[in-house]
Amino acid sequence: MQYTHLGRSGLSVSRLVLGTMNFGMETEEADSFRIMDAAHAAGINFFDTANQYGGRSGLGGTETIIGRWFAGGGGRRERTVLATKLYSEMEDWPNGGRLSALNIRKALDASLRRLQTDHVDLYQFHHIDRDTPWDEIWQAIDVAVTQGKVLYTGSSNFAGWHLATAQEAARTRNFTGLVSEQSVYNLLARTIELEVIPAAQHNGIGIIPWSPLQGGLLGGVLKKERDSSRRTSGRVKEALEAHRGQIEQYEDFADELGHEPGDVALAWLLRQPAVTAPIIGPRTMEQLDSGIRALDVQLDAAALAKLDEIFPGHKPAPEDYAW
Repeated sequence: MQYTHLGRSGLSVSRLVLGTMNFGMETEEADSFRIMDAAHAAGINFFDTANQYGGRSGLGGTETIIGRWFAGGGGRRERTVLATKLYSEMEDWPNGGRLSALNIRKALDASLRRLQTDHVDLYQFHHIDRDTPWDEIWQAIDVAVTQGKVLYTGSSNFAGWHLATAQEAARTRNFTGLVSEQSVYNLLARTIELEVIPAAQHNGIGIIPWSPLQGGLLGGVLKKERDSSRRTSGRVKEALEAHRGQIEQYEDFADELGHEPGDVALAWLLRQPAVTAPIIGPRTMEQLDSGIRALDVQLDAAALAKLDEIFPGHKPAPEDYAW
């Protein structure tokens, strides 16, 4: 396994993040345990979840599964850099969501109970809260840090100017502020190259890409259709038809490189500026194994240029659209 620092922090994390959103929704608890054990065995020390995850197991269900896994002992919690998120409404009552000081306190304590731990290594704002001032947010986080319940903070789905505003407010308090930002980022979705990545680089914020395979479109979708006669449907089918030409070129190029399309997509992300680690969210052990395999894929300058040709990206703003 390869390791790096999370943003400008001194925290060492694996270059792949184990995403747990499927635990309790698509993946049963016993299989979730096996996947987490296998992730540790492979050297993945960075696990990501959120208080709203759970699907059919209910809100908070995923954190509960992880907590029961931690309770099994064997150094599981000690060996894990644990990241969770808050923002979404967790109850049908005022102050049950978002980033007020009250909800930060309530949500954090609830997550700690479900996770069966005394602290969260990385506490992330799942979305920007336009109604709560940063002075209030950072004061609440400062209290949590002082109490030893939170070590680092991060964001998710923020715009570049949100990152800048958050950091400026943190600096006025002599506070560390954000060390990471989770954004959708992959070969097909490169909008964050305009302003989010430049803002992250300037402020020492590590990028944690989610949806690295764009819902499976970059995971060999056409090859799977041919091999299994399985057909896509719904929004995935619409997206595939909109990008079919690019996907065909991409899968052919992956064949030329001798790698699976999904491995190439992850390897490309690992070569991008400011990227700390993409999130892989396996439903099965096989999917975990394929994600780990991407660490061995080497992309030279010519391969990277070809991928940019197939999936054109962005220059930083304003150069992308102005002189």
